[in-house]
Amino acid sequence: MSNDRLERTGSVSAARRREVIDALRRGAVPESGLDLLATGLGRFEEALDAELDTAASGGSVFKAVRGEYGSGKTFFTRWLGERAKRRNFAVAEIQVSETETPLHKLETVYRRLTERLTTSGFPPSALRPVVDAWFYTLEEDALSAGAAEEDLPREVERLLAARLSEVSRHAPSFATALRGYRTALTSGDEGTAAAVLAWLGGQPHVAASARRAVGVRGDLDHFGAFGFLQGLLTVLRDSGHKGLFVVLDEVETLQRVRSDARDKALNALRQLIDEVHSGRFPGLYLLITGTPAFFEGQQGVQRLAPLAQRLATDFTTDPRFDNPRAVQVRLPGFTHASLVGLGTTIRDLYADGAGDSGRVRAVVDDAYISELAAAVGGALGGRVGVAPRLFLKKLVGDVLDRVDQFDDFDPRQHYALTMSSNEMSDIERNAAAADADEIELDLP
Repeated sequence: MSNDRLERTGSVSAARRREVIDALRRGAVPESGLDLLATGLGRFEEALDAELDTAASGGSVFKAVRGEYGSGKTFFTRWLGERAKRRNFAVAEIQVSETETPLHKLETVYRRLTERLTTSGFPPSALRPVVDAWFYTLEEDALSAGAAEEDLPREVERLLAARLSEVSRHAPSFATALRGYRTALTSGDEGTAAAVLAWLGGQPHVAASARRAVGVRGDLDHFGAFGFLQGLLTVLRDSGHKGLFVVLDEVETLQRVRSDARDKALNALRQLIDEVHSGRFPGLYLLITGTPAFFEGQQGVQRLAPLAQRLATDFTTDPRFDNPRAVQVRLPGFTHASLVGLGTTIRDLYADGAGDSGRVRAVVDDAYISELAAAVGGALGGRVGVAPRLFLKKLVGDVLDRVDQFDDFDPRQHYALTMSSNEMSDIERNAAAADADEIELDLP
């Protein structure tokens, strides 16, 4: 085992190892522990860490990641999200979709953000713990400044108004709702407190009685979402978080929506980028993912010239010389060599928790992993770039589990690769099609 793999897998806790292995066995991207699998991402680390530091120091960052299906965009964003959490960022991953999260309705994007909000200490939705921690911070700051217990409510109110003064210029109802939430809590009205917090999170259809009780009206709209995001960032930073890392995943789905909705969504993305670059959102790191067709095609970014200009990046040079500091970076996808490297890393991680680690390493040696990678890639029409998910699923569930459980199991003798269409994604199924007539086309 190489020193690099030993460093990554040698001191992993049993729980962390199990979480990663269980996810791969299901054919899923693990929610955490992705640094263990980060093959080939070292070239991005220095530039991305510098950008996270920029956001942590009060700046704001926008980044676009491009890659074909299967190139590892979801893995990349979760890996970077883990790095952000280690810097005490809050994190939210949002799947863009026409029905659930249309990008041209930023109030819906904000709502999904609060629903998916997570921190190193709290799973989604972490909105309530974050807000409660903020009020605790205000109380501690007031007491540290010499406030007496009987004056604490008034001093907390003064600090709330001062720290949300900029936010209140654009979204005064954000501060109003926070005051109402605190009042409801202190009076023991949990129902109103929960309803007001839901309204703060952008949820529609909150009971009118709760809204009246705290002095807010209506539901959040597209333009109000910017002010609420600004308010959330203030609350996060005041409660000890360095910033907020947000992923808008699969924005290429915009290519398949009606032309009017697509144009609105592209303009909303342009507007969001401009707001990030204007400095309105200190502490925000916003990342979007998409396919090359989205960034280069006439049904995507190129449809809106101002957006295309903001995202323009030169990819005509050798990928080895891509600039990780550019506004847009590309993931080259897997090769056979990088797939084998990932497979050996997983084998070593698995072996460290196996009953007989030596046998696992000996039976599932590097040569066998290379053979399995070639077989999976071949079954997918030679498209190695879309093979990682199925390759790791087969390696863990069909090979490593059996070697670990059956003393006489030898994959070279007792295992032949099989892949059924019902375990494949649409992209994998299309790659495995025998000829072009079998490929499913996504036509408008």
